[in-house]
Amino acid sequence: MVSTPLDSSSLDRYPHWKLEDAKARFSEVVRLAREQVPQLITVRGEDAVVVISAQEFTKLLPLLQQPSLHGLLSQSPLSRLDFESPAIQSPVRDVEL
Repeated sequence: MVSTPLDSSSLDRYPHWKLEDAKARFSEVVRLAREQVPQLITVRGEDAVVVISAQEFTKLLPLLQQPSLHGLLSQSPLSRLDFESPAIQSPVRDVEL
């Protein structure tokens, strides 16, 4: 599972529900998520989960399956180069300042 840090300011524009309110009005939370925008649910004042429509979720799935930049670079043949090796020396020249 890919875990990325959330930018809380981007979540501020979505409706917030306390967990107990979301449980009591779950049908409404689901309806609003399907018909309007994702619904954010908080637990003890902290952002916890987002309820989104299945249609929105299917749009996001390809993004979850893309490799990260770290993954791409670590699979590169260049990742095995030893830059600390004494065999690799860069020419150095004196420069007057």
